[in-house]
Amino acid sequence: MVNKLFIILVIIGLPLSIIGSLFHWSEVIMFVVYCLTIVALAGFIGRATDSLSIVMGPRIGGLMNATFGNAVELIISIFSLKAGLIGIVLASLTGSVLGNLLFVAGLSFFIGGLKYKRQSFDIYNARHNAGLLIFAVLVAFVIPEVFSHTMNDRDTMTLSIGVSIILIILYAAALVFKLVTHRGVYPNNGETEQTDQEEETPEWGKGKAVIILAAATIAVAYVSENLVHTFHTVGDTFGWSELFIGVIIVAIVGNAAEHASAVIMAYKNKMEVAVEIAVGSTLQIAMFVAPVLVLLSLFFTTSMPLVFTWAELISMVMAILLMIMISVDGDSNWFDGLVLLAAYFIMGIGFYLL
Repeated sequence: MVNKLFIILVIIGLPLSIIGSLFHWSEVIMFVVYCLTIVALAGFIGRATDSLSIVMGPRIGGLMNATFGNAVELIISIFSLKAGLIGIVLASLTGSVLGNLLFVAGLSFFIGGLKYKRQSFDIYNARHNAGLLIFAVLVAFVIPEVFSHTMNDRDTMTLSIGVSIILIILYAAALVFKLVTHRGVYPNNGETEQTDQEEETPEWGKGKAVIILAAATIAVAYVSENLVHTFHTVGDTFGWSELFIGVIIVAIVGNAAEHASAVIMAYKNKMEVAVEIAVGSTLQIAMFVAPVLVLLSLFFTTSMPLVFTWAELISMVMAILLMIMISVDGDSNWFDGLVLLAAYFIMGIGFYLL
């Protein structure tokens, strides 16, 4: 049913996106069209990566889901940088961290927990990710904010560039650690459980999945460029701040692929993949997407320092600490999910009122 809806939205949304941009239709109407089209395209990205994850295993599959899910937001953010919307880019990065750790993980735990009373995932991987999450936000994001108060703009940008390069190097090292040097060193409960379950067949073959993935990503790039140009009008019309548009709207639209994929995996009792999507996507946002955007901003008119507002930082820190406390034991249930969702909506109300 959902897949048919996504097909209809793409068939209608893509032509409307092209026609509407050419004939300059109402930006508020086009904002809705662009968002729905991107969500539908993200659905195709999610299905393609789901097919590839069955072939390549839970960890590689989770990494692919996170990568191509974040590709949507990376594309939106690049066009936002080009338009000089630095506040929206930083807010969308915050929204991605909050959305993945609280909304995606929370919804996955909740939906999966309604079907299964207790779900488990790799405790060693959870502890490893916990350390990286603390470093990525509590160290790499908070330090630039603290030090920038006594720095001029040039020094702040230099510090941001240095932190960004270190983050990218550490993220690459983390992938080598997890997928190469220490692959299989620690017991993986999630993989053991899945071998006991009935073997799944992918919806699409490897070749078809790759083609759909590439086509959907290109289409997202086109629609995203048009979406960015509607932000000012939509903000003025509905009274939304750049912060709210970035934290809630752009983050939800940009991460729709992970939202759908993680919940589906949790419903199938594949918590290893669901957690890898939620947490892995957060790490990728913090340690790769954010620093890459900082470096890319050097080629645009306005450079983007890695300096968030205190509201953004405190929200991300709280989200990480809450997620670590709930997930570090390698178990989840529907109530854990409800706690994470409650935290997300409380923060959402706060950002709306700012």
